[in-house]
Amino acid sequence: MKNYLLILFSVVLVSCGSKEKKQETDNKTEKEAITYAADWESLKQHQTPDWFLDAKFGIYCHWGPYSVPAYETEWYAHWMYVNADNPEARKGKAHKIYDYHVKTYGPLDKFGYKDFIPMFKAEKFDAAEWADLFEKAGAKFAGPVSEHADGFAMWDSQLTEWDAKDMGPKRDIMGELAEEIRKRDMKFIATFHRQWLFGWYPTWDETTDASDPKYAGLYGPKLKKGDNKMPRSKHDIDNGVEKYYPVADQTFNDDWLNRLKEIIDKYDPDLVWFDNKMDIVSEEHRKGFLQYYYNEAEKKGQEVVSTYKFYDFAEGSAVYDLERARMSEKKDFPWLTDDSIDWKAWCHISDPDYKSTNRLIDFLVDVVSKNGAVLLNITPRADGTIPEPVKERLLEMGQWLKVNGEAIYGTRTFEIYGEGDAKVVEGHLSERNNDDNTAKDIRFTTKGDTLYAIALDWPESNELVINSLKKGNNLLTKEIKSIDFIGGPQNLKFEVKEDGLHIQLPEKTGDHAFSFKINS
Repeated sequence: MKNYLLILFSVVLVSCGSKEKKQETDNKTEKEAITYAADWESLKQHQTPDWFLDAKFGIYCHWGPYSVPAYETEWYAHWMYVNADNPEARKGKAHKIYDYHVKTYGPLDKFGYKDFIPMFKAEKFDAAEWADLFEKAGAKFAGPVSEHADGFAMWDSQLTEWDAKDMGPKRDIMGELAEEIRKRDMKFIATFHRQWLFGWYPTWDETTDASDPKYAGLYGPKLKKGDNKMPRSKHDIDNGVEKYYPVADQTFNDDWLNRLKEIIDKYDPDLVWFDNKMDIVSEEHRKGFLQYYYNEAEKKGQEVVSTYKFYDFAEGSAVYDLERARMSEKKDFPWLTDDSIDWKAWCHISDPDYKSTNRLIDFLVDVVSKNGAVLLNITPRADGTIPEPVKERLLEMGQWLKVNGEAIYGTRTFEIYGEGDAKVVEGHLSERNNDDNTAKDIRFTTKGDTLYAIALDWPESNELVINSLKKGNNLLTKEIKSIDFIGGPQNLKFEVKEDGLHIQLPEKTGDHAFSFKINS
C-alpha cells in the first residue's frame, strides 16, 4: 500500500510538473508571437523565413483567357481596345493588336474580351502533371497567376462570377495546383496583378462591350472618358519629372483587399507576389493586406513571404522584387527577380522566342550569388498543355540542379559575388541588355566552411584560374584542403599563385555552368 501511494504521489508530481512546463511553454510562445499592426514599422518586424532563403528557384505561369488568342502578349486584353473610339487611328494607324482582333474576331461591341472566356476550356490541364514537371525542374516553390490584369480570377471565388470555377475551365485551378504542389513538398505561391485593372479597359467607351454595366464584374468600374489612360505608378518618371496619379476609389480598394483575403483563407499561400502599380491601391489597403497575411500566418504557425516592386511597400516590410532584371552587385538583403522563359511574352503566343537553357541557368547562378532568388514564368497553352520546348528547358534545368544543387539550394553569399567580364545592366526590364556569360565569369556561393565556385562556361585551356582567390587576398580565411568537381572527379590538383587559384581541369562533364567545391 505504501509503495502504491508513493507511485501515485510521484505521478501527481510529474503531472503537475508537466502542466507547469506546458503552461510555461504556452506563455513563452504567446509572449514571443508577433501581432502585426497596419503600420509600416510594425510590418517591418516580419522576418524572411529560411525556407525562402534556401529555396532559390520557383516557377509560375501566366495562363488565362488571354492564352486563347495567343497573339503577341498577355496584354492582349488591354491593347485589343486601343483605338476603338478613334476613327482616325482606325484608318491605317490602329494598334497592331486592335487591328488583328477586329480582323480575326470582329468589332469590339460584338466580340469583346469576355468572349474568350468560353473558349478558355483548359480541357487538357492536369495539375499533377504540372506539379511533376515543376518538381523535376528543381523548383522549390510554384503556383499560378491568381489573377492577371484582365480581371478573371483563377480560383473558386465567392466574390465574383468571373472566375475559373464558374466560367471557362469550370475548375478551381488554384485549388488543384495547391494540392498537387504541396504533395511534392514545394511551397505554394499566389501571384496577383489586379491593381492594373483600374483603367485597363475603356469602360467609358460606348462603342465596346467594356462599357456595358452587366460586364462590370470583369471589366471594372465605369470610368469617365478623361480617366481612360491606364494609371501609372507615381514613381514613374517622364523627362525627369515624377508623375502622380490618384488612387482607385474605396469600392475598388476594398474589392482588391477582399480578394486577397479570400485567397489567403482558401489556399494558405506560402508566398504572395505582386506586380507593380500597387500605389493605385490606397496605402491603407496595402498595409491592411500585409497585416492580415502576416497575422493569419502567425495563427497558423506558417512562415510566409510577400513581395513588392519599386516603392509599393515600405522597404523591409516584404521582399523586394525585380522584373526581367537582376542586381549588378551582391546585396545584404534577400531579393527576388521574376522573368519569363520567353523573351517576347509572359503568356503562350504563336511565335515564341524561348531563352536557351544555358541562359536560364547562368541567370539563376548569377542571381543566387548576389543574394537573390528566381521566379521563372512559363507559358501554358489555353488547353492546359505546356509546349515541348518549355518542358525541355525545365527538365534540362532540373537535371543541372540535380547534379549542382548543393551549390545553389541552402547556400549563402560569399564576400564577393564573383568575377568576370560580363556586366549586368540594372533597371526595370533590362535583362535584354545583358550579354551571355563566358568562362571568365565565375560566381560564388557558400555553405558553412565550403565555398562553391561556379564557372559559367568551360575554359578552353586545361585549367580554371580564379583571380579573386589569389595568394594574400584574404578572402579565404582558411587554407584550402581539397577541391572537387561536382558531378565529376574529386581531389583535383590545384595551386594558389600570385595571380589566382589554378585548378587543373578533368574531362568536361555537362553542358552548362560548372561547379567546383572548395573545401577548407
